[in-house]
Order: sequence, then structure tokens, then C-alpha cells
Amino acid sequence: MRTDGEEPTDLVVVFQTGDTVALALAKAALEDEGIPFVTQGEGVQDLIGAGRMPGGFNLAAGPVRIHVERRNAARAREVLAGIAPR
Repeated sequence: MRTDGEEPTDLVVVFQTGDTVALALAKAALEDEGIPFVTQGEGVQDLIGAGRMPGGFNLAAGPVRIHVERRNAARAREVLAGIAPR
């Protein structure tokens, strides 16, 4: 429970991939546009089980997901539209 008067941030997934190149491109594109984001699962890809599979991600952890605030989601999806997640 927050006591500072701020509402909790409403985050949505706008991109997910197991491809490290696509992830780097997506992060760079969002940074260039000034859209704040967080990643989920990026740090655990090589830690669980046998690590990354040929598809680029760890089956136990799943693909890396990029989250943005709901108010920025439409713009983020536009920016990321040209990057093919794999």
C-alpha cells in the first residue's frame, strides 16, 4: 500500500522476444523516443536450467518482455512496429 499519495504505475507489455538483437533494437528505439520502460526476465535468461534454447530464450523463464506505462503504450507500439520479435 502506498502512503505517498501517488497511484501505482499501470504497466502493459508492448514487446516480447527471445532474440537478443531484437531486444537491443527495441530498447534503443524506446530510449531514442524518450519512452520509459522496464524489462521482465532479461536478467534470468542464463540462470535457470540449461540456459537459453536455440529459440533465443530460456523455456523456464520465457521470452523477455518490455513494459511501458499504459499512457505510453500506443506510441511505444508504433515505435516498435518495425522490429520483428522472434
